[in-house]
Amino acid sequence: ILFNEIDSALSSLKNSQSHINSGMDIATKTALDLVESFNDEEDVNSMEKVMLEYATMDRELNHFITAFEETIDQVKQENPENIPDLEKLVEEKFAALESKNSDSDFQRNEKYMYFVDQLKEMKKQFRRVSDNGNETIEQIDEDIAVTRSQMNFICPITQMEMKRPVRNKVCGHTYEEEAILEIIQSRKQKKKKVRCPKMGCSHVDVKGSDLVPDEALKRLIDSQNKQ
Repeated sequence: ILFNEIDSALSSLKNSQSHINSGMDIATKTALDLVESFNDEEDVNSMEKVMLEYATMDRELNHFITAFEETIDQVKQENPENIPDLEKLVEEKFAALESKNSDSDFQRNEKYMYFVDQLKEMKKQFRRVSDNGNETIEQIDEDIAVTRSQMNFICPITQMEMKRPVRNKVCGHTYEEEAILEIIQSRKQKKKKVRCPKMGCSHVDVKGSDLVPDEALKRLIDSQNKQ
């Protein structure tokens, strides 16, 4: 019964983790909206702080989950006659994990790193200019936008403008989502690897798990098409 209670607690912790992930998705979208709608830099910075708080909560929650799981494994392996103080064991393991915290931990949080990457890409599309001493945010010069569109909007597979661009986390190249997934699936059936379709790229093992939506690029494409 005791272990069943612990399993239930673990399930609750993992459920909380899904809520954190949802919050991070919303925070990412909100931050990109703020940049795109020329909001004050302070508003954007506040969303960065929110994401950092989410990432911190996620790390803490992961440590709790790890501490619980290690405690269960330890007790099951040792199989003592008297069940030890499980709460104390969990607290000790949790404290040990927390003592090793560092800022580099956040580089292993995929949603946080995705936020950082997408926000950086969005900010590239806008620049800060001085207007009578007051800073405002202005969209990039149209000629620059056109040049970027010629370089980045075309899928290397379909040779058409992308509608749902996804970026390869390994090599950084973007493709039309449906096109690259079709290639991956086709090659998988033949038990073969997929080389990155971008000319000159040396990456020879493109996987579906390496692909993330490039929301910043999609917004730029949509913005250019509206002009």
